[in-house]
Amino acid sequence: MMKNFSGGPLHNHHHKQTPGQIRERNHRRSGVLCALPWRVSLRGYGFCMAALFLFCFGSLVYQLNGGPPKILLDIRQYLGESTYLDDHGPPAPRVLPFPSQVVYNRVGKCGSRTVVILLRLLAEKHQFNLVSSDIHNKTRLTKHEQVDLMKNISFMPQPFLYTRHVHFLNFTRFRIEQPVYINIIRDPINRFLSNYFFRRFGDWRGEQNHLIRTPGMKDDERYLDINVCILENYPECSNPKVFYIIPYFCGQHPQCREPGAWALERAKQNVLENYLLVGILEELEDVLLLLERLLPHYFTGVLDIYKSPDYRKMGNMTGTVRKHTPSLEALQVLYQRMRYEYDFYNFVRDQFHLMKKKIGLKSVSQPPAYSPAFLRELTLRTPEPLDEDEELDTDLDDAKSWLVHL
Repeated sequence: MMKNFSGGPLHNHHHKQTPGQIRERNHRRSGVLCALPWRVSLRGYGFCMAALFLFCFGSLVYQLNGGPPKILLDIRQYLGESTYLDDHGPPAPRVLPFPSQVVYNRVGKCGSRTVVILLRLLAEKHQFNLVSSDIHNKTRLTKHEQVDLMKNISFMPQPFLYTRHVHFLNFTRFRIEQPVYINIIRDPINRFLSNYFFRRFGDWRGEQNHLIRTPGMKDDERYLDINVCILENYPECSNPKVFYIIPYFCGQHPQCREPGAWALERAKQNVLENYLLVGILEELEDVLLLLERLLPHYFTGVLDIYKSPDYRKMGNMTGTVRKHTPSLEALQVLYQRMRYEYDFYNFVRDQFHLMKKKIGLKSVSQPPAYSPAFLRELTLRTPEPLDEDEELDTDLDDAKSWLVHL
């Protein structure tokens, strides 16, 4: 016996449907199936339009208020300030400033100690790597010394600024990335006088202290009158000793140490092609201002430091003592011996003033400290260059085998 759980009469046979009833039932099913996708697509369409409206509205609010809506900030704060990738992803690479490799091959007695003091303060402030070499008396290097020094410089942690008394190094010749060069020069006769008296009597640290530091200098040399040195053609006051600034820009080729047009033109070309800025000491504040504009990640705030009272006290410690001007006759002779140096100095000064004009700084044109006007009625012959050392000719032959000539 079968139980009826539905509560209705129990049928032992199937109820037969007519063909019309079957067609009507299939028609109702097909109508439901056709209407269902239409209802879903309308709902999706409405959702997309609502999302687009919210996005546009949020973007409008973001732009009008200068930031995202507060609700988004609240959601961000609720979810946390960092994302999963922030906490678990690789650290973001450090973005280095450009340029991140700077070389200051400072010229002796051209304000370099003043600039180095500023750089030490700036390095601590801006967190760049300042490497100041303690080698002061080796400006010319052999081929292997050049390569070793350039490799050491290129491997320094960036950003760095390397400074040393050294003649220009051409990194690209040895397939090493060339850094950016900067430098400062001054009126050649002023530089010569500063060096002449500094060697003998030192600076603020006192003459007696300097006498102790230079025990090898005899009194005849220490107290040699500068007029006698120039007019009697002592080696210290003649070529190639007074041919001093140009080799710093000409380079390491031995011919760069020979006073002449070749070294002069090569130095000018290097200034144009490899130096971001070569300033003149007579306009030091403008030099610092240009460096601040051109290398802000190194020199931002340098003028504020330079003009501060505390720095002024330190800056006064770099002056040479017992310096005086030679006679007019001695100056005339010295100017003739330095004619290539003055040609280069005037070229650099013109380039510096052109840079100031491009930046928008007004430049007051000033004549050199020692103008050639006093030479108009003089026809002095410049002595032939003296060999600085016995290895000069050998160095010239060796240089032709590996240096590219201009």
